[in-house]
Amino acid sequence: MEADLKVGFKDKTNKMLGYHPEDAKLSKSYIAVAFIALLVGGFLGLLQGLNRAGLLELPTWFNYYQVLTAHGLLLILVLTAFFTIGYFYAALSHNLGGLLPKVRKLAWTGFYVKLIGFVLAVIPILMNEASVMYTFYPPMAAHPVFYIGLALIVVGVWLCCIGAFIQVANWRKNHKGQHVPILSYFATGVFVLLFFALMFVAVEVLFMIIPWVFGWVDTINVMVARTLFWAFGHTLVNIWYLTAVSAWYVVVPKIIGGKRWSDLLTRVVVIALVIMNITGGFHHQIIDPGINAVVKFMHVFMSLAIGFPSLMTAFALFAVFERTARRKGGKGLIGWWKKMPWGDVRFLAPFIAMLSFIPAGAGGIAQSTNQLDQVVHNTMWIVGHFHLTLGMSVVMTFFGISYWLVPFISNRVLTPQINRLGVIQTWIWTVGMIFMAGAMHYVGLLGSPRRTSYTTYGDHATALGWDPYLMCLAVGGTLLIIGVILQVYAVFNMMFFAPKGETEFPIAEEEDNATKTPFLTERWGIWIVVMLIVVAMAYVIPLTEFIVNAPPGSPPFKTW
Repeated sequence: MEADLKVGFKDKTNKMLGYHPEDAKLSKSYIAVAFIALLVGGFLGLLQGLNRAGLLELPTWFNYYQVLTAHGLLLILVLTAFFTIGYFYAALSHNLGGLLPKVRKLAWTGFYVKLIGFVLAVIPILMNEASVMYTFYPPMAAHPVFYIGLALIVVGVWLCCIGAFIQVANWRKNHKGQHVPILSYFATGVFVLLFFALMFVAVEVLFMIIPWVFGWVDTINVMVARTLFWAFGHTLVNIWYLTAVSAWYVVVPKIIGGKRWSDLLTRVVVIALVIMNITGGFHHQIIDPGINAVVKFMHVFMSLAIGFPSLMTAFALFAVFERTARRKGGKGLIGWWKKMPWGDVRFLAPFIAMLSFIPAGAGGIAQSTNQLDQVVHNTMWIVGHFHLTLGMSVVMTFFGISYWLVPFISNRVLTPQINRLGVIQTWIWTVGMIFMAGAMHYVGLLGSPRRTSYTTYGDHATALGWDPYLMCLAVGGTLLIIGVILQVYAVFNMMFFAPKGETEFPIAEEEDNATKTPFLTERWGIWIVVMLIVVAMAYVIPLTEFIVNAPPGSPPFKTW
């Protein structure tokens, strides 16, 4: 009887906290894989950095291009996909009364399908049969197993998208006339983007590349393949951004003791990012031949248009900081600065991530401009920009999230010791990224190429002039691997060894007297139709042109 009472009390407590053990196990598995990928991918990144600085000559059996491909696959696909799904499924469970059994089953199936896909993709890389980098541009051709692995990854993510849609639809059915809780609303936007963006790369892999590498067709239309990839790849970058933004809007205000700025503005930002994200892929192809200048201009405009919801986000967040600080007695123009909890890693990491998005976004604007992109496109500048956006704005936010999410799903608590370690890790990571990404940007302006291993080009004076900056890159990479080790240690400590206890899932309430949010924001059918119309405007004509007036196709090449 006493044992039954304890179990009953525990179940009631879990329900009150929005904690569901079976769902927590699912999210914990996703998060664990994400940080294992960070550890392995981080060491591969260090090898690249040391090689680019001329400090390390990689062996022929595991060369620079193998390392580069594996590093991209692990950090750009595994880390981000598994963390995003683990995080948002925890939010769906917490917000919507626990995952439905069929949703949980779909997510677990997706988990194993993705793992199998990643293993299949990595095996050819290790065998030096797939050194095509994560963009896998034709006419470079990897082993067919590599692409089968990629196809399975797509299927696994789709299963998770479908599970999320079922969960949200079920909640709305049982809560007619109510707004979907805000973090689940962000999840809906992210999974909508994932679902549709993956269609482009699925068509590329399943219907173009796989028949080509198996020899069922002799040639491939390179222009169509590259365009389909970047319709997906451009959107993927902004999926990471939207995931990070969800924590900035919803979690950070709660951690600093404040409230969300505006529910209406928040949902409008999500809708705007969903509608405008997929179009813009051609700004990654500004230097590609065969694309009409008018089409490129339209995509550049759509890319720059994303800056508007970003500016709305900056306004909303700093308004929250200001208002919260005023309530706590802050005075003066920057009085809010003194009232922020700088010693709390759950705030410090995402705040630095927000600040880093200012130069990262400015760099993105430069790359969306035809004349400027001509200068930096195939240089290390692009790699530096990528590390600022993903490695700082996104991954630093993921780190901040982990310090409350991992204890929550593990039924443990964040200890002062791990919090202090997290603060140290945050500063190490920040300094390391300043050295590495800063050096990449500058040496890119000097002409250092973005995809090649270290070479002096026969001791050419220009190439030798890159060496001091490449040395800074190596210093930054060394600091970053220290940050990786500390972060992974912190995550697994919180997951398995921290004291048992209850951790809050921090979701800020809306400001008092806020503008009422119209129910039109919940009409996802409308927003998806608008998104598809915008996508059609951007892609139907150029893709038709590439197919009808196709350039000569290319046979597969192995360039390594």
